[in-house]
Amino acid sequence: MSFSSVQKSFLKYQHVFVFAAPVVFVASVFLFAPTDGAGGPGYWLEYWWLFPAFLTGATIVNTVGISGSALFVPFLIFVYPLFAQPLTPQTIVKVGLISEAFGLSSSSVAFVQYGLVDRRLALSIVAGAVPFVIAGAILSFVVPEPVFHGLLGLALLAASVLLFRADLDHEEPEGATDGELRAATDGGTADLPDDADKLGPAGVDTAADGTVTRVDREGDDYSYTRGGYLERFANYSIGGTFQGLAGFGAGELGIISMLRTNVPVRVAIGSNHIVVASTAILASVVHVFGGTVLDALGIHVPGVHSLSLATTPWNMVVFTAPAAATGGQIAPYVSNALETDTIKTFVGGLFAVIAVALFGMAVGV
Repeated sequence: MSFSSVQKSFLKYQHVFVFAAPVVFVASVFLFAPTDGAGGPGYWLEYWWLFPAFLTGATIVNTVGISGSALFVPFLIFVYPLFAQPLTPQTIVKVGLISEAFGLSSSSVAFVQYGLVDRRLALSIVAGAVPFVIAGAILSFVVPEPVFHGLLGLALLAASVLLFRADLDHEEPEGATDGELRAATDGGTADLPDDADKLGPAGVDTAADGTVTRVDREGDDYSYTRGGYLERFANYSIGGTFQGLAGFGAGELGIISMLRTNVPVRVAIGSNHIVVASTAILASVVHVFGGTVLDALGIHVPGVHSLSLATTPWNMVVFTAPAAATGGQIAPYVSNALETDTIKTFVGGLFAVIAVALFGMAVGV
């Protein structure tokens, strides 16, 4: 079987693989995760109520292509303590990142299936953001809690302003009218690309002058260039630091930088998922395994010893990770059905309110 046929089969049945991942994760956690002697139905079912909360949050944030932790972290700071004991900032970020990694990975595959991800653009950004994400993850364990809340509020306030300023409404793809397909399945047209290895008429072609012509699985086409790498790198480096520090930031700054460099809205949202999913996975790995690795190397960094498997609240993530993965699959359908600007306005307003509350916590109000 060729790689092309494997790729097409994977995209066709991606729901099976995506939903299998959290099942395998939950089974592995149940069988192998260190729980400091805790166990039994009472332990594993204690936080079942997190599933609907994280499902809703993941659907909202994946629809506009931003980090899941932008909602998960404030939820764990303000709502979670109403039903359970408050968590430390380190644990809050860890739970948010693990959940976000599943949600955005799930949604990324769904957007790839739709043909709305520029992988070359996304992967080049990921490569540049890696050191900043790691630095931010380590920094989160040495900053005092009031400073953490202040930085978190600053990030959310910036995200709110950027979201309000961004035009995320779904513009008509180039040359398309309602109900019109510009490319025919398994053949395309003379002037539009069509890849037989992808679902529907999806395909992509890059001209000699750098102009990219992309056709999604519905036959709509988009034209743009990949210029503007320096501006995107600057935004993603700052966002990557906050991604490791607070669990979000790369998505919020990233989507703005793609729009500013004239990447079409739907392609920007889809491509941004790859960036944020990759940085979330990297940051969550650092948060879970960082302390263990440093101890093995004989390196001591104050506070980083708590970056370990044993300190992870596994009975929480067995519900939050599957919920986020499910929300990631729902998001492309919501994005296609609703005007993203409507959801953007709601999320931007919510961010502003949460930011004010975090500033209050930072100054002891």
